[in-house]
Amino acid sequence: MRYHLIAIGGSAMHNIALALWENGHEVSGSDDEIYNPARDRLASKGLLPVQQGWFPEKIQSGLDAVILGMHARADNPELLRALELGLPVFSYPAFLYEHAKDKIRVVVAGSHGKTTTTSMILHFLKQAGRDFDYLVGAQLEGFETMTRLSKAPLMVLEGDEYFASALDPVPKIYHYKPHMAILTGVAWDHINVFPTFEDYLAAFRHFLETVEPGGRVWYDVRDPHLRKLAAEAPSRIECIPYEPLQAELSDGQFWISAKEGKAPTTLIGQHNFANLQAAWLVCNSRGLSGEEMLAAIPGFKGASKRLQVLEERPGFSSYLDFAHAPSKVRATVEAVKGRHPGRRLVAVLELHTFSSLNPLFLPEYAGAMEAADQAAVFFSPHTLEMKKLPPLETAQVQTAFQRPDLAVITDPASLGLWAGSQKGEDDVVFLWMSSGNFGGLDIRTAAK
Repeated sequence: MRYHLIAIGGSAMHNIALALWENGHEVSGSDDEIYNPARDRLASKGLLPVQQGWFPEKIQSGLDAVILGMHARADNPELLRALELGLPVFSYPAFLYEHAKDKIRVVVAGSHGKTTTTSMILHFLKQAGRDFDYLVGAQLEGFETMTRLSKAPLMVLEGDEYFASALDPVPKIYHYKPHMAILTGVAWDHINVFPTFEDYLAAFRHFLETVEPGGRVWYDVRDPHLRKLAAEAPSRIECIPYEPLQAELSDGQFWISAKEGKAPTTLIGQHNFANLQAAWLVCNSRGLSGEEMLAAIPGFKGASKRLQVLEERPGFSSYLDFAHAPSKVRATVEAVKGRHPGRRLVAVLELHTFSSLNPLFLPEYAGAMEAADQAAVFFSPHTLEMKKLPPLETAQVQTAFQRPDLAVITDPASLGLWAGSQKGEDDVVFLWMSSGNFGGLDIRTAAK
């Protein structure tokens, strides 16, 4: 079949393109900006557009479907041409549902931990030799792409609550209609789409209504919002609470305890032990034994940029994490501090998303970096301009975080100098948190 992807450079979109190409389909695409790793990965399969931009002439009547990425606007010239020709146009989650509608569907949803929990499920299934399709939001060790589309009987989907596309302005999770689902937690995010917390909570309430009759939903019982949603859920589905798996720190190594025995893990933090329990329960419901999963735990290295170890040497450790929302930042800082008790923790957070840079949302970060001994917040004034947000003042950021000693830095070179000044002579742990790139600062070189 012939597919054209509008905004092919997106994280999920370029992986869908690769998966379709792998299945022997004819794939084309366009985008106005394509960055690595998408650029190199598309180029390696001959799928990188020759020119960046939008070209309506690429949209021809012979196309079987057009897949519209979330970053393409409603007035995109290629989209307008596709509509003019009457071609089938899908947002990528709608397309994935069409692919998976005859499969058993597992969806991992929530404000945080989605990528890690999905990754754990994929790892368990792969180690057990199961056949499955998937969509996950980060590159995983042992998986060539972030998407697989085959004839497998099962599909595991990381479910995002952000809108699907300009033509399909509903949360992506509405499309998947799972037989099994996980809700990891609810903490307000995406203020540009959900102006109030109640708006945000309503998205997950409706998600529960899309679960197939007889379906099961596992939820983190520690979250009061999830307890409320579970109590209000349709009676035709089953909501099952879970708590973190037991973990003990021994000689610098965490060990997971279950009735089947113990296993060492590189994971840290109660949030990750909760993610692991959720993945365990889903996979157990698919027939995997506790022994199989215990055997697989030591080999799970995590998803890219999820508490990824950049540098580890005597007296110095450095981590990189994707944390950007307040709940993610708090959980990550506390997890690293808990993993390295007694060591000085220096935490750096980049404010990069629309929500994190919005003065109305900024107070949600109150106390999020409290567990760090030294802390800094970085943001780019250019990013504020691009998102049409007002300038942020140092005192304003410090007040929002409730941390008067917070360093507020807006230049990547100054950030590098500040980080270097924090090294000192003592035992130190650095934690870098961002969904961006710290203004182009080479974090890996800085870690060394």
